[in-house]
Amino acid sequence: MSDYNGDDLEDEYMADEYDMDDLEDDMNAAFDGRDIDASDSEVEDFDQLNKAADTSAAQARNGKDIQGIPWDSLTLTRKDYRKTRLEQYKNYENIPNSGDESAKKCMNTEKGSSFYEFRRNSRSVRSTILHFQLRNLVWATSKHDVYLLSNYSISHWSSLTGCRSEILNVKGHVAPSEKHPESLLEGFTETQVSTLAVKERLLVAGGFQGELICKHLDRPGVSFCSRTTYTENAITNAVDIYRNSSGALHFMASNNDCGVRDFDMERYKLVQLFRYLWPVNHSSLSPDGKLVAVVGDDPDGLLVDTSNGQTIGTLKGHLDYSFASAWHPNGVTFATGNQDKTCRIWDTRKLSESVAVLKGNLGAVRSIRFTSDGRYVAMAEPADFVHIYDTKSGYKKEQEIDFFGEISGISFSPDTESLFIGVWDRTYGSLLEYGRTRDYTYLDSLL
Repeated sequence: MSDYNGDDLEDEYMADEYDMDDLEDDMNAAFDGRDIDASDSEVEDFDQLNKAADTSAAQARNGKDIQGIPWDSLTLTRKDYRKTRLEQYKNYENIPNSGDESAKKCMNTEKGSSFYEFRRNSRSVRSTILHFQLRNLVWATSKHDVYLLSNYSISHWSSLTGCRSEILNVKGHVAPSEKHPESLLEGFTETQVSTLAVKERLLVAGGFQGELICKHLDRPGVSFCSRTTYTENAITNAVDIYRNSSGALHFMASNNDCGVRDFDMERYKLVQLFRYLWPVNHSSLSPDGKLVAVVGDDPDGLLVDTSNGQTIGTLKGHLDYSFASAWHPNGVTFATGNQDKTCRIWDTRKLSESVAVLKGNLGAVRSIRFTSDGRYVAMAEPADFVHIYDTKSGYKKEQEIDFFGEISGISFSPDTESLFIGVWDRTYGSLLEYGRTRDYTYLDSLL
């Protein structure tokens, strides 16, 4: 992952250049975001104002823009603004022209499917991105429950009640309330959260200085703190929570110091450390726990044996650095996402080449998720587009979700019924919610 040097890269490749400021000039908004230190009353007022600006499925069917953008009163049409974004958005590349070269190898897909339909856009839920390359900051634990980062706060959002509650605030001092031998009892102050994972009632937040903060959602306080490394370039790039073959709760942390670390959350200790030749941007464990896909600052990814960390296969095909990976629940198929604007689908039985190459529109594929039943896979670009593919069609049938704003993360609910998309934008930041499309025509025979 690129060395993080303040706001320079972020300004160039994220929201400061590509937010909706040019549209905002035509509007008289009562609120244009709130400062990170806004008072509770200000935040409540802001939430209430934006709830009124939410968009429901019924309103969208009646012609309202899903993000509430009043195109009729603006000087730009949606079509014109989309054209401008496609022409002007800068995709960050570590290897020049990787996106143009990779486009030649992408498969053609049939767009126009509707696997998930729009349910609601919630303007009062505003997610935050702190590093422009890391976009795993939204996690759904049910079809109604979502966890996300908003400034220094990790919050829970209920789409059922429309209420938000703070789970963990890392602006001040955060220290573990439980004592474990390998836990960093002094904790951390003003942690900049780079990545997040929530699963099995466990929340793990990773930070820019190698911080790891672990909180069980059914317990008060923080259970465990650790710093993976004290090296200068220590950012935690990704976290993957899982249960091992014995049922013990673990998580795997990918770090810029070239390490992948496995933590046992039953014993609260580091149990494995594997090192590679380049910074690891993402790693994901196969459903049976025997293999891990490892990607990072190298065009080639790795398939690794979890028992010893040894490489059993090299993934060749991408042309730039990778930042995303995910496994199909069958344990045979997995996917990798790259700054060359592609998502590649792999088969563990034949690693010599990928079985499919899926193309993005604007930029890097920075987040990938399979549904728990394996029917669909979603890939998120840095901004504006989330693509959903039908795995049963050989990834040839596609739904393209089109909006405006940087993407902080995507997450299917465990039951596959919901898809949540975090949108970062000064004016139109929100949480988009989609629901799985079901065919209930068989019920017609009962009427």
